Amino acid sequence: MPDIGFYHPLIVHFAIALAIVGVLFRWVSFTGTAKFTGPAGAALLLLATAAAVVAARSGNDASVDVEALPGAAALVRQHAEWGLRTRNVLLAIGALEVFAVLINRRDWARAALLGSSALGLAALVCIFETGERGGEIVYGHAGGVGTRSGDPADVERLLLAGLYHQAELDRRAGRADEAAALIEIAARRFPAEPAVQVMAAQSLLEQRHDPTAALALLRTVAVAAADPQLRFRHGWLTADALEALGQTDMARSTLQQLRTEFPDSARLRRRLDDTPSNPSQHDA
Repeated sequence: MPDIGFYHPLIVHFAIALAIVGVLFRWVSFTGTAKFTGPAGAALLLLATAAAVVAARSGNDASVDVEALPGAAALVRQHAEWGLRTRNVLLAIGALEVFAVLINRRDWARAALLGSSALGLAALVCIFETGERGGEIVYGHAGGVGTRSGDPADVERLLLAGLYHQAELDRRAGRADEAAALIEIAARRFPAEPAVQVMAAQSLLEQRHDPTAALALLRTVAVAAADPQLRFRHGWLTADALEALGQTDMARSTLQQLRTEFPDSARLRRRLDDTPSNPSQHDA
């Protein structure tokens, strides 16, 4: 049978939505205020059951790679166990809904629908528990993130995201050397990414306190016109490096050039007002 693990996030969200709305409709149907909720609830719950069966299968396929992540195996198993409980409860609900449609006795049909409603609440609990563990796998352990497609470029983006976030944590914790070391790894790994190189230049300036190296790196980075945010950051850091080197006239000239591109920037206007001009300096 084909591996459908790639489609697990898509399938499981269908199952969740169908089950929640189906259970809601089934309960509303007992009030008699909205006649359509009875058949609609039955249809949604049967669709949710089918989706849950496929979700369990796709989750089993997806778990092979994710379970290999260090520290994630126990959580993956818990997620799978709750997923199977959800599927089994929905299978019972589906059976009761079908029974209610096929049985001729009204009292039996009502009893079956009451049982479906009660199990619906259990299904919602199972969905919550399954989803909580699934979210922890994805957001706490990066399970499937960057690896689900099998595209090496996706894995590289995962690596870059990890380096960036860990570097930010190190920086905030005052571990400047560790933060700079991670950014340097990113810069070596992604030499053609302008955003990464600008980030590396900022690290050289702020963590390594090396404005000369930062300025040299910035001068090698070409930022596309289609990325105004990065262009602004590049110009701003260039001015920072020039100021750190005592080249205030060149820093001011860089800021003035930047202002022609971003005339509405109050931040840039304030900095220009605070940046002195040195007539005796001829570096520019």
